[in-house]
Amino acid sequence: MTHTLRVVFAGTPEFAAVALAAIHEAGFPVPLVLTQPDRPAGRGMKLQASAVKRYALEHGLEVAQPPSLRRAGKFPGEAAAAVDRLRATPHDVMVVAAYGLLLPQEVLDIPPHGCINIHASLLPRWRGAAPIHRALEAGDTESGITLMQMDAGLDTGAMIEVARTQIDPSDTTATLHDKLAAQGAELIVRALTTLERTGALTATPQPADGMTYAEKIGKHEAALDWRAPAASLARQVRAFDPFPGGVATLEDGTALKVWAAQAVDAAASSAQAKPGTIVSVSAEGVVVACGQGLLRLTQLQKPGGKRLPVREFLAGTTLEAGQRLRMAEAA
Repeated sequence: MTHTLRVVFAGTPEFAAVALAAIHEAGFPVPLVLTQPDRPAGRGMKLQASAVKRYALEHGLEVAQPPSLRRAGKFPGEAAAAVDRLRATPHDVMVVAAYGLLLPQEVLDIPPHGCINIHASLLPRWRGAAPIHRALEAGDTESGITLMQMDAGLDTGAMIEVARTQIDPSDTTATLHDKLAAQGAELIVRALTTLERTGALTATPQPADGMTYAEKIGKHEAALDWRAPAASLARQVRAFDPFPGGVATLEDGTALKVWAAQAVDAAASSAQAKPGTIVSVSAEGVVVACGQGLLRLTQLQKPGGKRLPVREFLAGTTLEAGQRLRMAEAA
């Protein structure tokens, strides 16, 4: 099927690439794709194209990578050129997904049907940069996608459509990301089809209550604070997979990545162990005392190594009951 509604797309990571692929494969013309400049990544710190750029180039779509779209910012010349290119590119609507650059009002006003954002939360909960991570970390039982008519605020625009999804107890940021990316792609194609057919989309202002902010994840948050409840630490480990991972630091300074862990009830014999003390070591897991309950670590990684089930990890690394792990601030 081919469509006539012309869509400029702005996005950067894999979450956005899934949506771009769905829009393109549905037959909507995409005259221009905006994505962030290539960034150094990997051990060699070589410049790498974003997932969106890779898809666009593989499918012959025009790509622009301005460092900013704000004329008053650090890159006024590049921003002005990018805005001029947008104005010169015939299109009907802009779709934005995890782009990572602020869109000033000047840009929001260019598309005849405005800018539609694909946001990975049930707004107004988890506005901001890391809604998937923060939903898992907080213990939310559901998440979803909100299609939003963008305004100049941070994720404050009116809601076009909402789709909900349950958060499974085993979900990590990686698995929930993939569910929501697919859901967002399906939702945006449906909305664009409706927009093309009817010429408008109905939008509802966000509720005034229930707003939370999903601050960007920092590497400094990786350290596990053993004084916290085991259930909270288990959520943190799930939320920080694949980035930045949970970190347990041995007294000798060795930082172990924790990729999977479950809270277990404290047995009477271990209830008096100080937080951070390894209570038991077996092929089933390394059990650590927490501020409340115990945390069983079941997938670990040593520096320079691979993620391993604890049974394989212990074949090359010795951990013993009674060892202490550092508190978060000392890690």
